[in-house]
Amino acid sequence: MSSKVPPIILNNGVEMPQLGFGVWQVPDDEAQRAVATALESGYRSIDTAAVYGNEEGTGRAVAASGVPREDIFVTTKLWNSGHGYDKALRAFDASLAKLGLDYVDLYLIHWPTPARDLYVDTYKALEKLYADGRVRAIGVSNFETEHLRRLIDETPVVPAVDQIELHPHLQQHAAREYHAEHGIATEAWSPLGSGKGLLEVPAIVAIAQKHGRSPAQIVLRWHLQLGNVVIPKSVTPSRIKENIEVFDFTLDIEDLAAISALNEDRRTGPDPATFNAG
Repeated sequence: MSSKVPPIILNNGVEMPQLGFGVWQVPDDEAQRAVATALESGYRSIDTAAVYGNEEGTGRAVAASGVPREDIFVTTKLWNSGHGYDKALRAFDASLAKLGLDYVDLYLIHWPTPARDLYVDTYKALEKLYADGRVRAIGVSNFETEHLRRLIDETPVVPAVDQIELHPHLQQHAAREYHAEHGIATEAWSPLGSGKGLLEVPAIVAIAQKHGRSPAQIVLRWHLQLGNVVIPKSVTPSRIKENIEVFDFTLDIEDLAAISALNEDRRTGPDPATFNAG
């Protein structure tokens, strides 16, 4: 099945699908089936990470899909224990071997872990991988403005992507503005919030009824219209298919305003300023 997902153009000219498939918390033995379903449903971007423990299953699904490798955008991430120049290079080799791929489309530092104070050296290792053609783009995840500013000041390659927690209860206005100013794509993890709470908010439910869509489709459409890259995760085939059916309707100004009013600056995940685990 061909993809209906439009691309965004990263700051180095590489095209990345605006909607992809995330495999956080998906066990390795389930990842192959879930990714296969996603690829069959038209997804062409798959987001995994070393710490997820499912790079092998993800890679098997990519290999078995019948979709040409160049048509699939694969992201993986360096875990916190791999910070430091040499350790980062070794961690990338391990991820690439588990994925069974010759290259990765996007490689991200998963967290800045500021207490280690190694993210600049770590990023320089990613620049080396990029220069060597082993990754098509490099970026970061969970980096705050202060972390990004330091990278931009001390290294030559501006991150292509910053993947951050972002949903209607945590809209990240300042981060998105900084990203836009510096040509960094904003990618939303946990785009539907955590649990069912967000999808039961009356304003979201009312907009869903108005458009004849599910609440999840409304939130994903909101992300897309903001310009975010988004990676919803599911292991349920019907939801995997539903989450990509968001390109044939548009939210109007009133819808967008109602969702904008839901911001509470409320995280469901760790605070990047203090998270140093691993």
